[in-house]
Amino acid sequence: MALTSTVYHFEVRLSDVDRGVYETLSFKAARHPSETAENLAVRSLAYCLEFTEGLSFSRGISEPDEPALAARDLTGVLQAWIDTGSPDAARLHRASKAAPRVAVYTHKPPDALLKSLEGEKIHRADKLELYAFEPGFIDDFVRRMERRTSFDLSVTAGHLYLTVGGETLSGAVTRLALPAVSG
Repeated sequence: MALTSTVYHFEVRLSDVDRGVYETLSFKAARHPSETAENLAVRSLAYCLEFTEGLSFSRGISEPDEPALAARDLTGVLQAWIDTGSPDAARLHRASKAAPRVAVYTHKPPDALLKSLEGEKIHRADKLELYAFEPGFIDDFVRRMERRTSFDLSVTAGHLYLTVGGETLSGAVTRLALPAVSG
């Protein structure tokens, strides 16, 4: 029998001072059986950090040609491709051709991601937005994440303050400088 996805419910009070976004979010994220809890946490936080009208989760890992999150305008045209983890150069090349904006959020060692992209051909490489969570921040969140999780997320000057279960976690999300690539 095939394993099915597990649905997680999130209730978030978002105060993103950096972008001027103050919202109460309620969303569901399906965790594929092969997906790590860390990647689910990154996808959920990326949803909050990128929240805008038209943002949604894709069909997930089972659809490798889709981003983790997609922002579409009212006509359905893809406006932003938001990925998580450590996508390879070919995926980022396709993403940059498919959407005017591409962002990646990683909890993995950023040096490995940057090294894998160094010297690779990526369409509009200079426009890619790569972000890394501070080491340990995602692990701390995962330890507190449940199937139904409610948290407050405040963002100011690239620093995250996540309050869940009465505890406040803090850590930076840093924009990475992409090495020389061709585009």
